[in-house]
Amino acid sequence: MANKFTNMFQSATKIIESLTDNSQMPLHVGETMACWTYLAFVGGIVTYEQVGLNTVTDPKLQEMIQEALKIAKSHKKQLSDFMRNEGVTLPTLPEDKPMSESSSIPLGAKLTEDEIINTLLINFVTAADMCAASASQSLRTDVGLMFVKFQMDKLSLGYQARDLMQKKGWLKIPPYYHPPGAPN
Repeated sequence: MANKFTNMFQSATKIIESLTDNSQMPLHVGETMACWTYLAFVGGIVTYEQVGLNTVTDPKLQEMIQEALKIAKSHKKQLSDFMRNEGVTLPTLPEDKPMSESSSIPLGAKLTEDEIINTLLINFVTAADMCAASASQSLRTDVGLMFVKFQMDKLSLGYQARDLMQKKGWLKIPPYYHPPGAPN
C-alpha cells in the first residue's frame, strides 16, 4: 500500500511542480513555524520508535516500527536539510537511543506492545494532521508538497498499523452506536 501512495504522490507532484515554481520566495512566518514544529515533533517520534524497537518482541511489530523509524528519520533529514538551506534555526532534538535487549528492561519500566502500537498510531494521526495543516497554509509550492508527502507517508503507516492492530487484537474500538428505535 505504501508504494501505491508513493507512486500516486510522485505523479501528482510532477504535475504540480510543472505548473508553478515559487521556491525562490522567502519562507513566511507560518511556513517557518510549521517546519520547526514538525521537526521537533519528528525528533520525539524517532526517540519513541527507537525505544519501541528496544522493547517489543513481536516480529511483525518490530518490522512495523523499523519502517516507521526509517520514514521518520527521512523526514527529519529532509526537513533539517531544507531548514538549513533556508537559514532557519533547527530545534534541539533528542539524541538517538542505543539498541538494547527487550529482556533486559524490567517489566515495570517497559510498555506493552499494545501500548506502544496504540501510541505510535496516535503519533501517525497527529503527524498527518500537522502536515495537512502545514501544507494548506503554505504559499510556497515546494513547502506544501513536502508536507503533503510527509502526510502521505504517515497515513500509509497509520493504515499498516491499523491492519496489524486488528490482526493482533490491539485495536481499541469505541462502543458501537445503535440509535434508539433503529432496527436491530
